[in-house]
Amino acid sequence: MDDNKLKDVMEHTVLVRPPQQALATFGDSVIDYWVVTELAGSVCVVRDGRVLAQKPRIITPSYLVNLEGFSSAARQYVETLRREHPHEPGVFYKYKNEFRNMEVVSEGVSQVIDNLNARLDEQHNPLSTIIRGEEETWDVSLMVFIYHLTRASLHTNVAEFRSRGFLDIDSRGVPRGAQQHLEEMFEWVSRDLKLAPQLVAELNRWGLFADYQDRFFALFHER
Repeated sequence: MDDNKLKDVMEHTVLVRPPQQALATFGDSVIDYWVVTELAGSVCVVRDGRVLAQKPRIITPSYLVNLEGFSSAARQYVETLRREHPHEPGVFYKYKNEFRNMEVVSEGVSQVIDNLNARLDEQHNPLSTIIRGEEETWDVSLMVFIYHLTRASLHTNVAEFRSRGFLDIDSRGVPRGAQQHLEEMFEWVSRDLKLAPQLVAELNRWGLFADYQDRFFALFHER
């Protein structure tokens, strides 16, 4: 998709019913969504699903450069950040989309949206959302929504992390919040050794495996 097409999608994505609260700072969030598109004047498509937002994590550019999945251009940008601000803390969000259902209805867009709003009013879920988009690019509209939700939540999440000192950096350049996440991972592995590779990967991303290797291998000796 070229830049002009993407800009067009962004302009035609309408957040009809925005979530009533930000993403949780210290836990996972589940956002139920409905995307409404129009096929004809009185025929619409309604897709619904949920987005699972994992608990936001505190990272630094030095950590980010060790994550996989970046294009060469994106990695170049991250490398620049690492050189200029290697230990500046930031917040990392990870999402999973679970599509549930698609329904074609013989009603106009306004009626479909009114019906959905009435149903959601009864459910009282503050993270339910209704999005209006174009049929060919409905999933891009969903991504536009996720971007804006993340941006709207960032200030609250950062403020709450800062209030608890989780953005404080130690002498190794590791934020306190990241240290807590590692402690949680050690606890998970102590209960299920199958999670050990995930812990090793996380330690390597922070460049900390040497610091923690004795403790890591002790998990296996205790069995």
